[in-house]
Amino acid sequence: MSEVVTANSTNEAFRSVDPLGEALHALRFSGAFFCRSELTAPWGIDLPPMSDSLIFHIITEGAAWVRFANGERFAMEAGDFALLPQGRGHAILDAPETPAINLYDYERPLLSPRYELLKIDGGGAPAGLICGVVSVKDPAARRMVSLLPKIILMQASTPGNEWLRASVQLMLQEAISLGPGGDAVLTRTSDIFVLQAIRHWLQTDPHAQTGWLGALQDRQIGRVLSLIHQEPTRHWTVESLAETVGVSRSGLAARFVDLVGQTPMAYLRQWRFEVAHGWLVDTDKTLAGIAEELGYESEASFSRAYKKATGQTPGSVRRGSE
Repeated sequence: MSEVVTANSTNEAFRSVDPLGEALHALRFSGAFFCRSELTAPWGIDLPPMSDSLIFHIITEGAAWVRFANGERFAMEAGDFALLPQGRGHAILDAPETPAINLYDYERPLLSPRYELLKIDGGGAPAGLICGVVSVKDPAARRMVSLLPKIILMQASTPGNEWLRASVQLMLQEAISLGPGGDAVLTRTSDIFVLQAIRHWLQTDPHAQTGWLGALQDRQIGRVLSLIHQEPTRHWTVESLAETVGVSRSGLAARFVDLVGQTPMAYLRQWRFEVAHGWLVDTDKTLAGIAEELGYESEASFSRAYKKATGQTPGSVRRGSE
């Protein structure tokens, strides 16, 4: 490999010093919808799976349990926050064995276009919830979410989480008063909760140090991933990526496979398909335009490659988003 590194390539090499932070920054949530619940026991709410969504529950009063279909359950108290990153179906209940009724069978009057109220009066101990559903669009954010566990629980009683109780009360007050800009406050506050939960998992769970997430935290491979994420349409080669981050071609190729599980070029191709998926769903870019940007000779060649990699045609993905 050449010992000469240009000023431009040096700038590029150090443009991103925190690839994992970039992925977190890409977690811009959209389509937020909230439900505040005023409950007295017994009560049980069954939530169906919500694809491509993150679901969260905040306990504002009393206690609750999250229960999965396999019987696995998690206890929560006032001030606790639970995040279900993949939108898995589950129940939230006053007690582990309480029967759950489908959410959509309850009356839930809208208080604003993105905020509803649920009341269940069983006559027993009171409890309060704020629940929400959000989605992410960025490919790096979507991949990160797909690697998270089925539930992340932050407990207000855990040392260092003292901020949770105060933040929960702030969100509850805003949800009750719903003054001017109330939806925006709820959305911004929930963003903080979700990001903090993900950061908590990344910092404390050994699984966050392996695979793609671990590669993002590697000094050199993390920078390579960042370059691919930032400029997926650039004509990258293993040589140009290696030169940009200041390592040998063979060294980069071997370490990339070791950490990511595939070659740099295979990852680049896969990443381009993820970017293409986002363009197909969220933009008006033509298939021909997407093919050209991603370096394909024709719309037909892009469509064939996309179907081979994903099992879907670009046209079916676009029609499915309409």
